[in-house]
Amino acid sequence: MAGAVQAQPQGSYPSKPITMVVPYPAGGSNDVFARQVAKEMGDALKQPVIVDNRPGASGNTGTASVAKAAPDGYTLVAVSSSMTTNAAIQTKLPFDPVKSFAPVAMFAKGPFIVAVSNDFEAKTPADLLRLVKANPGKFNYASSGTGSVNHFATELMRAQVPGFDITHVPYKGQGPAVTDLVGNQTQLMVSSGPSILPMVRGGKLRAIGITSLAPSPVAPDLTPMSTVIPGYEFDLWWGLLAPAGTPPDIVNKLNAAVNQALSKPQMIANFLREGAIATTVSPAQFSRVIAQDVERWKKLAKQQNIVAD
Repeated sequence: MAGAVQAQPQGSYPSKPITMVVPYPAGGSNDVFARQVAKEMGDALKQPVIVDNRPGASGNTGTASVAKAAPDGYTLVAVSSSMTTNAAIQTKLPFDPVKSFAPVAMFAKGPFIVAVSNDFEAKTPADLLRLVKANPGKFNYASSGTGSVNHFATELMRAQVPGFDITHVPYKGQGPAVTDLVGNQTQLMVSSGPSILPMVRGGKLRAIGITSLAPSPVAPDLTPMSTVIPGYEFDLWWGLLAPAGTPPDIVNKLNAAVNQALSKPQMIANFLREGAIATTVSPAQFSRVIAQDVERWKKLAKQQNIVAD
């Protein structure tokens, strides 16, 4: 972890407000986490960090705008691992997820929740595998879109379980996907904690498993899917990028500010309540995560024939 933020001479970075672009609408997990981190970063850096929502094209519009911004540390983008699944199937992205950015810091990581409609009989990971394998092609699983992280998470499950024959139904966003899951038009959805846990807690859906290798503090009562699918693991991450070419001293200062924020007990508690675990890494470590994810999902996309709409 980078050290605590040190006082800087007058005129050094940052000398004006910083913009943190969120390439999604307000209210989602990217937005919630970005706003919490931005407030704490602003306090540490002694400059406001302003969150600017620029949604569009599955997050690509706002992300591309930052890839083209001046590499001076004043325009950043808060992304999630959906950037890497998009990159695995979209050959004409307006940016390169590895080469167009200088990774700054991770905010958090979190396993996915495996949720089913209340009308679906499965109550455990073993039930899910048994029912789907006994009824090939009968059941449907929802995702928030082709190439989304929950699409890849479920296809990874299918790739590791022979005979797990369940039909993909892609939606244009999380909201309609969850609505149809509640209505039993689909039976299964693998989704992030922030997106699905409120519906589970409200009794509208049933959580039957989690995608971490071991029990997770996000939902300690849920059984890992790895108990019936050896080695199965899927973590979602959230983090902060700067344009490629941003000076390392600026990247390191931003990393220190983020990690300082994430070390606060209240931030750790806030993230956990939202279904994620505050995670501090170096810029180099975050860079490796992104590069490895892009290659991993390209391989899975080829194996499972996941192609862009």
